[in-house]
Amino acid sequence: MSPPVLLALRTLGLGDLLTAVPALRGLATSFPRHRRLLACPSVLAPLVQTIGAGFETLPTGELEPLLVRRPEVAVNLNGRGPESHRLLLATRPERFIAFEQASVPESWGQPRWHPDEHEVRRWCRLLWESGLAADPADLVLHLGRLPAAPTGTARATLIHPGAKSAARHWPVEKWATVAAGEAHRGRQVLVSAGPGEESLGRRLLELAGLPADHLLHGLALDRLAAAVAASGRVACADTGLAHLATATRTPSVVLFGPTPPQLWGPPADAPHLAIWRGPAGDPLGRKPHSGLLSIDPDEVLAALAELPQRSTVALAPNLAG
Repeated sequence: MSPPVLLALRTLGLGDLLTAVPALRGLATSFPRHRRLLACPSVLAPLVQTIGAGFETLPTGELEPLLVRRPEVAVNLNGRGPESHRLLLATRPERFIAFEQASVPESWGQPRWHPDEHEVRRWCRLLWESGLAADPADLVLHLGRLPAAPTGTARATLIHPGAKSAARHWPVEKWATVAAGEAHRGRQVLVSAGPGEESLGRRLLELAGLPADHLLHGLALDRLAAAVAASGRVACADTGLAHLATATRTPSVVLFGPTPPQLWGPPADAPHLAIWRGPAGDPLGRKPHSGLLSIDPDEVLAALAELPQRSTVALAPNLAG
């Protein structure tokens, strides 16, 4: 007899997946005999295997129909609906776990959405109030399941200047000042670039007077995670890479704006420093957030100097390239 199916929906980005890790592990603990499916973008599949919660990935774009029928349990980790609720309900689950949405009667009586709640706690609370367990501190990936890190990343300063929206872009000239300052301290400095960000990364290296081959780009997400895990420190805006630093225990300095760290920031007891000027604004804005622009490179360099040193790297030896 086939095992019952649990279907979880998280068809968003890298940071969204990593903030849902405690909830996914909580589901695995609560439903150990179920076949567990995670509907998520295919690019995230390599990282899902490092969560260690036994989820198979179901490649799915945001708000695409789900090719599953009659799961025993369906869990909406995407948002408060209504569209995502209806996608899951179309699979005809026996049990539906989601936040209450007035326009979806099947969700009435379920936990309520709190707009000012930290993203990690939000999904843990959904489980708690549904009678399930979850530990919001359980954020770290299984590093032994990562591939080898790229050459030169061990104990390097890794800077990621990109961000999904213009509102979270700190000027490349300021990042270049930080990169040059770290290099002046005698540290190896690498720059990572996501899809479409290669020219930004090259510009940063040029402005900082650093070699062009210090750019990491075109990496699968598990290899990028390995690079972050091997690095000595990370500096970036509020992006998926910041959550990779949390998930690999890599010390980091994260520049926040327009979303405050109280909603998406790293744990307070971890080796991460958040810089936030406020006020809160539109995370999808078309120009850099005013508070983010007010952050000075010297402040970022001072924060990087405060981070603890990493003495060991718990990964396989580096590979070339």
